[in-house]
Amino acid sequence: MNQAWGLKDMFNAITGERDKVPPAPHRPHQAANAGAPRRRCRAIAVAGGKGGVGKTTVAVNLGMSLAMAGRDVMLLDADMGLANVDVLLGLAPSRHLGHLLDGTATLEELVLEAPHGLKVIPGGSGARRLAQLGNGEHAAVIRAFDELPRPPDYLLVDTAAGLSDNVAMFAAAADDVVLVVCDEPASLTDAYALVKVLSRDFGVRRFRFVANLVRNAGEARALHQKLAKVSDRFLDVVLDFLGMVPQDERLRQAIRRQNAVVDLWPAARSSQAFKQLAGAVDNWEEPARAGLDRIAFFGGQTVPVAGW
Repeated sequence: MNQAWGLKDMFNAITGERDKVPPAPHRPHQAANAGAPRRRCRAIAVAGGKGGVGKTTVAVNLGMSLAMAGRDVMLLDADMGLANVDVLLGLAPSRHLGHLLDGTATLEELVLEAPHGLKVIPGGSGARRLAQLGNGEHAAVIRAFDELPRPPDYLLVDTAAGLSDNVAMFAAAADDVVLVVCDEPASLTDAYALVKVLSRDFGVRRFRFVANLVRNAGEARALHQKLAKVSDRFLDVVLDFLGMVPQDERLRQAIRRQNAVVDLWPAARSSQAFKQLAGAVDNWEEPARAGLDRIAFFGGQTVPVAGW
């Protein structure tokens, strides 16, 4: 089944829409990269359901930690219209995903260089059109990554808050979903709702849990158990405990200074936690893609790299 139409059929069942999925914006292949081996990229969606749980902070510092460990990392800000990854890193984009969709820029031309080689693709802030994209345009953004001549080792996707088609589509297109949860009833409720939709409507069966802004490991484990207990009872999913990020004044200061805490204060408690998360991610087994019937980031990749 064609991946784009496979996902579109799922959305048709939910929304009743019958619009066509437009082709990905054209990007000419570069002769210099012709025949070059393609590394198997792992796409990781960072989601949370509720806004304000620290999802973007986790995405930025996880991506920076992987980059500092020598990995080639790209961070896509998929919070269309309210993007703020560039703000957290003190970057000043002149173009965003809207320029990709209207054909005035390629995906590579959108890339911003952050410290330690982290590459950022800005989603655009304050653009009403981006906040109102259709499913076909979301699919076009996802498919545009197939045109990169050399994929990164990791693509991190910072999704929007809530449970819109935007969030579901980008999360379902990733190999893994990292679920960021804090110790608030609304955070747990919204995280469960996101897991329910992604598992029921898109066949996502595994989620990675990160407890954010907790006091200690015991509190993090208890928070995981709360969500795992109800998920085990009502949903056919696996909710792995990935790790925790402690409350840390250095993290708050780094946000105010528009930088990643792992870069500003590598020895801070939160920095050590993000490095542990990155180490765990770097040791995940390669994801299985056999039989995938939905649109996916780097869906055209067929040859994994030995020793992943």
